[in-house]
Amino acid sequence: MDPTTLHWASRRYLMTRYDELSREYGRLPDDARRTDGKRIFPRYNVVDAMLVEVERLDPDRLPGVDVVAGMMLAAAERARSPFTEPPHGEVEAQVMADERRLFAVQVRHWTEQPDLRVDAVPYRRVLTPEESSAWRTSSQRRWGARDGCWHPMLGSSVPRDVLVLTGESMWEDDAVERVRRVLRELGRSRVVELREYGADYLLDVEIVAPRYTGPEGLWTDEHHDWIAYASHEGTVAFGGVLSAGLAAAWPAVDSWLWPGWPAHGHA
Repeated sequence: MDPTTLHWASRRYLMTRYDELSREYGRLPDDARRTDGKRIFPRYNVVDAMLVEVERLDPDRLPGVDVVAGMMLAAAERARSPFTEPPHGEVEAQVMADERRLFAVQVRHWTEQPDLRVDAVPYRRVLTPEESSAWRTSSQRRWGARDGCWHPMLGSSVPRDVLVLTGESMWEDDAVERVRRVLRELGRSRVVELREYGADYLLDVEIVAPRYTGPEGLWTDEHHDWIAYASHEGTVAFGGVLSAGLAAAWPAVDSWLWPGWPAHGHA
């Protein structure tokens, strides 16, 4: 078996499983989350931890299939995050162990299918601590980002060439695809995503989504000529060539301007 196929299968399984469990938990009434939620919430936390471990591998530089299989099984057994650590009740511990077993069973099943075919998954890799530190330093030097924050959360005037929109804009009007389109037209293929907490990533431009989803986020790339920032205050800001590209290519962008925008408007 091609190691890439096994890696794709593992990522796709865990991403699909996470989405299924998240939706199941989200459908629970509030009064049921304290009871039934104990059987769901820990499951998607451990699935997320396993996915992070799986995505520490670089899809462009995978070792042999036996090594990849061993690493997938190790992720099933040992993947951890702050949300998977004890103390847990008996129910929570049981369902997390069950999710680990389910993934391990799948990995063994895939390795027994030499002709396994899996649809490709876009590139996404967890950055090493050294890479994350270097990217945070460069975003501070180039863009003035501080502690993972950027405009308009810096407490200083927003520059004229920074486009600040409401956070809701990235969930409407095909906005995320507009961001991706501008980056593609600039010839960019991969983007760095730095989060307030959790893993940082190098990912394919086709899955970049500058949205606030719990942790705040910064996005940029190796050219250092653009930046995006999604904050917990309901804003998403764009700078550099991405700001200019969105302003030029998005006819209705003014309807999504953040209400705190300076009176003089944007460039």
